[in-house]
Amino acid sequence: MKRVLKCVKCGREYPVDVPRYRCDCGGLLDVKITKEKKDDFPHLKEIWERRKCSSKPIDQSGVWRFRELVYPFKEDEIVTFPEGKTNLYKLPAYLLDVRALYAKHEGENPTGSFKDRGMTIGISFAKKFGYKMVTCASTGNTSAALAAYAARAGLKAVVFIPEGKIAFGKLSQALAYGAKTLQIQGDFDDAMKAVQEVAAKHRIYLLNSLNPIRLEGQKTIMIHTLEQLNWNIPDWFVLPGGNLGNTTAFGKALMELKEFGIIDRVPRLAVIQAKNANPFYLAYKNGFKEFKPVKAETVATAIRIGNPVNYEKAKRSILYTKGVVEEVSDREIMIAKSQTDRLGIGCEPASAASLAGAKKLRKKGIIKKEDTVVILLTGHLLKDPGATTDFHLGKMEGIPKSAINMPEKIENDPIKIEDKIKEILQE
Repeated sequence: MKRVLKCVKCGREYPVDVPRYRCDCGGLLDVKITKEKKDDFPHLKEIWERRKCSSKPIDQSGVWRFRELVYPFKEDEIVTFPEGKTNLYKLPAYLLDVRALYAKHEGENPTGSFKDRGMTIGISFAKKFGYKMVTCASTGNTSAALAAYAARAGLKAVVFIPEGKIAFGKLSQALAYGAKTLQIQGDFDDAMKAVQEVAAKHRIYLLNSLNPIRLEGQKTIMIHTLEQLNWNIPDWFVLPGGNLGNTTAFGKALMELKEFGIIDRVPRLAVIQAKNANPFYLAYKNGFKEFKPVKAETVATAIRIGNPVNYEKAKRSILYTKGVVEEVSDREIMIAKSQTDRLGIGCEPASAASLAGAKKLRKKGIIKKEDTVVILLTGHLLKDPGATTDFHLGKMEGIPKSAINMPEKIENDPIKIEDKIKEILQE
């Protein structure tokens, strides 16, 4: 296999082993994998399956086990915990009224989100290139992953976060793992602008999803999920949309799997945005004729992004998979989150946009009763405990009482405690 960086706008190619984030024309870059005569892609499924029995960290990783479609690093060149060993849960069909419903829970990664899959290859490349410092702008999850993997690799990390716009569960990780944390006045888009300027001026490796290398790791979410389904292709894969890195990575994974003969058809992608952070949805509604950034605001902090850098590549993913883009309100997100949480799985608010959006698409008849659907849960419940407690303390408007699990005060009196237990038993 040969790899180059290829511009999605003008088609110009660059070496993959030279750090670069954009084409000279300003276009976004892809890692283009070209098949050679000696390559035998259909047999990769057997190779990936055999590696499950290996105790080597490179094979234990749910990213590097699929290294033929990621990058051919040697074991001593990678930085891994390992990551990517996340579960695919069968969910009750009643949640969506479809033939089968599954949840791929990326919150089970080492730092609690899907960002670890991209960061293992990103930090490995930073070491390969000889960088001493890495950086990112973040609503929280990217900074947590970057800080952890940089610490493991012995690299310095600087993260830019929007002031007052980050969940404490995520901020605590960046601080704990030793990253220098800079709070920028403004939102994520302001932080993203600042970090690009810093990376361009200094020798610091940028690891936002603008970096095409990072998305090669995120492709494995799709590959791993299809493997867990025994390569029975679902009808839909529903995911949240923020900076649109996963949308890009999933579309790219499906293109490659189909091109290389590993799968014979592709699922449709459904990308779900929060109603007040919905530039991709608005562009989809006008047939992708026009894209306008928005001032983002939503309880789902991980997707509180108004000017996603991966717009062009994400658009390609929707068009390739005949996919759709939908928007949901914060209320719909939090109710869907409570339903997911009650299954004992749990997720952060942005993750629940997947289920909320799937419900909306099912109600519209776009998702059919006979369909098999996979929803993506991007982050762990404890990434944003504040949103969860506010929900169950009744601090959010428009939430039905039946969804709230408010703590009850009770006197430290054996008789009253006994009466309360009996009352609960009879419910």
